[in-house]
Amino acid sequence: MDETFADNQRLKAAVHFTTGQICQTIADDGGRKFSRQTIAAIAETAFRQCDTFAKDLEWFARHAKRNTVNVEDVKLLSRHSTALFTHIQQRSDELASAHQEQKEKRKKSTAKRKHQDTEDNPGQNED
Repeated sequence: MDETFADNQRLKAAVHFTTGQICQTIADDGGRKFSRQTIAAIAETAFRQCDTFAKDLEWFARHAKRNTVNVEDVKLLSRHSTALFTHIQQRSDELASAHQEQKEKRKKSTAKRKHQDTEDNPGQNED
């Protein structure tokens, strides 16, 4: 129990730190200032939202009788935000395309090696 609490506190601290960095960047770029209370409120809201997202993703996967969250779960989660859904869809398509290209390269490489092996040892593959 203490380890889980400590992990949770470390995550909250990391979110708070990152939120502070983002707010500082915005302040530097736009001349706006953020109070410590505002940064803390933004960080807490972001942390709670991420916690909700994680639980929802877990439930989506369970509902589909899977133990692993996949891209379709993330798309389902993002359906309420058109901009986020569009971004996730584009990234998903890019990753799928890159994965397919990798698969084709491996397939060609394997076929080329098999072809070279049969040329180097022509009598081994005959019965």
